[in-house]
Formats: sequence, C-alpha cells, structure tokens
Amino acid sequence: MNNDIPKQEEGSEMDVFEKTTFKDEAAAKAFYVLAKKRLLEVFNWDELCGFASATFTLMDAAGKEVRREAMEGDHFRINIPGPGTTVGDGFDWVLVELIREEQTAEGQSLVMRARPTANPLHPDSETAHFLKDKATSTFKVYRKGLEVHAEVHGRNEVPNSDSAVLINNVRNVLVGWSAKIGFSYPQWKSLVTALVNQN
Repeated sequence: MNNDIPKQEEGSEMDVFEKTTFKDEAAAKAFYVLAKKRLLEVFNWDELCGFASATFTLMDAAGKEVRREAMEGDHFRINIPGPGTTVGDGFDWVLVELIREEQTAEGQSLVMRARPTANPLHPDSETAHFLKDKATSTFKVYRKGLEVHAEVHGRNEVPNSDSAVLINNVRNVLVGWSAKIGFSYPQWKSLVTALVNQN
C-alpha cells in the first residue's frame, strides 16, 4: 500500500496522521467501514470537518455534481477563498486517479489518490489547479488490529506557474506558497481527525 504514494522528487511534501484505538477487533472492523465511507463521501467533507479554508464538491468524469461515494475518474472541484483561475472557472480541479481497497490477515485498507487536472467543463487541457499535475494527494484509511488510521500524503507539490494567463500564474504561486508554508496542513489535519472521530 505504501507504493501507492508516489516518490517525492521535487517541490514540497506533507504527511498528516491520526488514529483511534478500540477495545476489541469487532468494534475496530465496524468503525473502519464508517471511516472508509467518510473518506469516499467527498461531498460531505465540509460538514464532517468544518473546513474554513476550502470547500469540496464531488463531480463525475463529465463534470456533473454527484452525491455518492467517489470512484476512479471522478473530480473534486475545490473552492478556495479568494479569486480562482479563469481556466478553472474560479475553482481548482483534481482527478481521482486511483481507489484501491485491500484486505490482509492484519486488517483492511483503502487508498484514494488525486492529482491536479484540467477543468472537465472547459475546452482547454491546461491544469486548473494551483499545483502542477505532478503533485498528488494520497488519502488512506486502514485498520491494523485494534487501531483505525487515517492519513493524507502530499507529494511533489510545485506551484503551477506555467499558465498562459499571467494573473493565473500569480494566484497559483501565492496559493502554492501558502500551502508550502503550512496553511494546508490544518485543513488535512482536520480531515484525518474527523475520519477517525468516534463521536
């Protein structure tokens, strides 16, 4: 499952972890199912976490809003406070490129990986995100024995400053720089905490 996290080669990286421990395996197994559901219901992240810095909408491959568990080929449409890019129609877009679930003797795991992508509603193929499309965010929930873990791993986070539109480049560098100095960490920390919150 670790090979689902791309190798760090350039830019910044980020790792966020949280876990909760149960008294017996049956309770841990039942909670893993809930944590997995919480992760895949991207449309519900805002309510689950109380994000102040961004809102997430789950879109299908054609860019239509959906309220179901995420699938490979879906998109997250991310609304970050402040101006967005013109190519993203005011939003940042990522593609869900991988969802994989595994079961082992020790437990279960689910990984979902997303990557900056073009706006599916826009004819331009330019990446509509403040990071270049080499960047990835890998989300994991897994049960190991009596513990249920949630993690987010950011890799190769380089600001997307190659747009043909100068104002998009400036905006992307500013947002990317903010993420690099830690403004995105509290957001992902609130997500992993919410995923394994027993309340």
